[in-house]
Amino acid sequence: MPDHLHCVWTLPNNDHNFSIRWNLIKKRFTHVAKPYLQQPNLMTASKQKHRESTLWQRRFWEHQIRDENDYRHHIEYIHHNPVKHGLVNNPYHWQYSTIHQQKE
Repeated sequence: MPDHLHCVWTLPNNDHNFSIRWNLIKKRFTHVAKPYLQQPNLMTASKQKHRESTLWQRRFWEHQIRDENDYRHHIEYIHHNPVKHGLVNNPYHWQYSTIHQQKE
């Protein structure tokens, strides 16, 4: 998505530390993409105070998948998100989607 992302992860057994993983992903991506994506006009006093970039919001939302139905529900939500946001009329038209990898 142009302004947010969704992902489904399988973490190692006995490891539920989403925060460290997101922190590392955001840090690395920001380091590489900063020259291309940094937008000084979007830098607020709060972002400066917290030493944040204009690329990421402060928080993320996590959800632990409970069962197969919950998994399917979330995958379907992710696949239909570009339609919900008016980017395409059909989830199969979103070229970046994993929907193309699904087996029919």
